[in-house]
Amino acid sequence: MSLLPQYTHIINPKLKHIYLSFDDEGNLVIKSPKVAQQKIEQLLLKKSSWINQAREKIQQKKGKPLDFSSDAEVYFMGEAYPLTLLQHSKKRTHLDFDGEAFRLFYHTYDERVFQTHLDRFYKTEAQKHIPGHVACWAQKMRLSPSDVRFRKTKRQWGSCSGKNVLSFNTMMMKLPHDVIQYIIVHELTHIKHKHHQKAFWQLVERYLPDYKEQVAELKNYMT
Repeated sequence: MSLLPQYTHIINPKLKHIYLSFDDEGNLVIKSPKVAQQKIEQLLLKKSSWINQAREKIQQKKGKPLDFSSDAEVYFMGEAYPLTLLQHSKKRTHLDFDGEAFRLFYHTYDERVFQTHLDRFYKTEAQKHIPGHVACWAQKMRLSPSDVRFRKTKRQWGSCSGKNVLSFNTMMMKLPHDVIQYIIVHELTHIKHKHHQKAFWQLVERYLPDYKEQVAELKNYMT
């Protein structure tokens, strides 16, 4: 008898079909209306090959959420740097990066605090580097955002509001330089084209002829 994969089942009476997806850690999530358990198991058996392939693809992604309890690598500007946790007597947590490795000094082991410091590092670096690149591209493209903002999000790398406010995911500092430039150009292009139709991509390509390479590389990363 085949072993069924572990999963989280979310029942939503408003749904008409069964949907399979994965969370950021690669855990299988099933969303469905109220259905018989047998139907769920039949679908899992039918989709077992797809499930295994999809989970393997997620595990190969770069920049996954860190497991601080084991050897970890922190992605910064497209490079993976080792992270070492060091317990010390001071009652504060401190994250240090010397260009070759990350060191996280702590008094009490708390992964939520550790993640907060890592998030703060990415946000500080984004606020330091991204506005200058945005200004440079905005001048080249003759497009003016009304504001540039930063926040950590789970899905989008960037967005452009109806009022031309550009918002960038602070996690984009995990990405290589050229991919970061693509995200900036992508969102600036939305100032002129609020869609992803042909005219949008033509404008992106005018300034980044190799943008498809950056799109492909971006797919290798998780927010």
